[in-house]
Amino acid sequence: MIEVRGLVKRYGAQRAVDGVDLDVRAGEVLALLGPNGAGKSTTIKAIVGLLRPTAGSVIVDGHDVQRSAVAAKSAIGYVPDRPYLYPKLTARELLRFVGRLRRLDEAEVERRADGWLERFDLTDVANEIVETYSHGMRQKLTFAAALLPDPPVLVVDEPMVGLDPRAARLVRDLMGDHAARGRAVLLTTHAMEVAEAVAQRVVVLHRGRVAAEGTLGGLRARLGRDDGDLEAIFLQLTEEAVAPAPVAST
Repeated sequence: MIEVRGLVKRYGAQRAVDGVDLDVRAGEVLALLGPNGAGKSTTIKAIVGLLRPTAGSVIVDGHDVQRSAVAAKSAIGYVPDRPYLYPKLTARELLRFVGRLRRLDEAEVERRADGWLERFDLTDVANEIVETYSHGMRQKLTFAAALLPDPPVLVVDEPMVGLDPRAARLVRDLMGDHAARGRAVLLTTHAMEVAEAVAQRVVVLHRGRVAAEGTLGGLRARLGRDDGDLEAIFLQLTEEAVAPAPVAST
């Protein structure tokens, strides 16, 4: 569903992404992990068509993101790390706008909008303008807008920021359900417990390159860790584990 080949993005002499290859298959959640500055956000923006790579290609649902931008973007539901929404629209107006952009039948848009507003506990504020919403409410509305057209590919960047525990649990379930229906989900997160709970595979970026990829079990076997959790594996792979302080001699 997502094929990234030889992705490079330079900013002057700096390579934010340096030859990244990755695949996200139908029916799976893939977690893209890495420390700050590893190239995760740059990779995500290239996949959703928000920036043009220096080299390499991105194919989404069979469409080249650069050559067939509209078709590729039509296959994507995108939840950015910061929800940018039209502040003077109500939640219901925003969802209607998204439905019209996606050329959905108006009656179907109303049905889906009602469903998502209810699921995200936004029904009571559906006719209030977005600028009155808290960050968490905006994040939930962003998810509703991304999921409204039932996209083949869902790309989610730091989904849990600002969400209360109930909404965070709902989002985890939604990502799993979306993949279970034969869709693909690409997730970036610093919350290792989220990645461990929902992802079938992980790709670890470090300094703009793929440091490791595979299932959690496969990564454990590679590193010889029988009981290592994802956080421990991540720290080892990115060379950020803190070595124990030396013991002073007596």
